[in-house]
Amino acid sequence: MTVSTATDRNTIPPLGNGDALTRSQFERRYAAMPHVKKAELIEGIVYMASSVRFKSHAEPHGNLTGWMGIYQVSNSEVRLGNNPTV
Repeated sequence: MTVSTATDRNTIPPLGNGDALTRSQFERRYAAMPHVKKAELIEGIVYMASSVRFKSHAEPHGNLTGWMGIYQVSNSEVRLGNNPTV
């Protein structure tokens, strides 16, 4: 864990997983990194999700979703959804 402070006011350091920041520091850095899709500040610590890998996650997930879709079409009592908000 690092405590991050900007030494140069014109340079905004990038967010880093495990950084200890205030809310205003976090929001400033998050706004300066539009390529970051998800970062959270929980009790002053930055948490950033790791990238999803294609071969070990995305491809098997796609295959399973496709199989479930075929099964659902054949069984009208089955409901299927993907990535709903709870």
